[in-house]
Amino acid sequence: MVKSLRRRVVSRLLVFGLVLALLMGVAYIGMIEHHFIYFPLRELESDPSDLGLPFDEVYFVTQDGVRLHGWFVPGERDLVWLWCHGNAGNISHRLENLALLHQELGISIFLFDYRGYGRSEGRPSEKGTYLDAEAALAYLHSRGDVNKDRIIYFGRSLGAAVAVEMATRQAPAALILESPFPSVPYMARRLYPFLPVWPLLRTRYDSLSKIGEVQAPLLVLHGGSDDIVPIEAGRKLFEAAREPKEFYVISGAGHNDTYLVGGQDYFDEMRRFIQRLK
Repeated sequence: MVKSLRRRVVSRLLVFGLVLALLMGVAYIGMIEHHFIYFPLRELESDPSDLGLPFDEVYFVTQDGVRLHGWFVPGERDLVWLWCHGNAGNISHRLENLALLHQELGISIFLFDYRGYGRSEGRPSEKGTYLDAEAALAYLHSRGDVNKDRIIYFGRSLGAAVAVEMATRQAPAALILESPFPSVPYMARRLYPFLPVWPLLRTRYDSLSKIGEVQAPLLVLHGGSDDIVPIEAGRKLFEAAREPKEFYVISGAGHNDTYLVGGQDYFDEMRRFIQRLK
């Protein structure tokens, strides 16, 4: 009887130990995945005035009470670009790209930082980035000089996943995705095949399961030599999307130099796309 009791105690301790190890492992993976996904920088290197652009310094608050920061740069056309940027740096690292888009397309642009980036409060997360984009859209809707029906969602890399989610919640005039990927687990399987932890990842950004819900004209742009998000990833997402849709390959471009390598053809493609919008 004593031996039987001892076996039961040992068995329960082993089970408890295994459960504890599993929970610690999941927590460790969660901590690691956060640092592999988000690379925010706090200090802003410059602002639009350094490039001669007029702009409004904007602070706005999310539904969960996080104060965010962004820049609204007015343009000549009635179209407004809601820009969801990638996972690194902050809005000041997109200024060269912003200035060229503004110059070439004549659009108004609202570029904002997610929580934890630049002057925005908080700490980034998947749910948080969605709330941040919702708050950015609500801010645009609050402006008297913005037509709610003429807002284009533009997302780059991680921001493409945020833009796709937003497009399922409220349809934009159009959706433009640059260097998008199907999901975080998809990228984890491709980039780290020797670390089979993708089923445990809590951060999903599962655009592949959502893109079919989007009812807006779609333009996908992807660097032909992208070694971070391979062009096959962008094509896979594009194939799952509804018509009308277009896929444009930026020949020779990597992940972060699309607007530089693409040159005038890159901006002409965007111009043709937005000119076809009603």
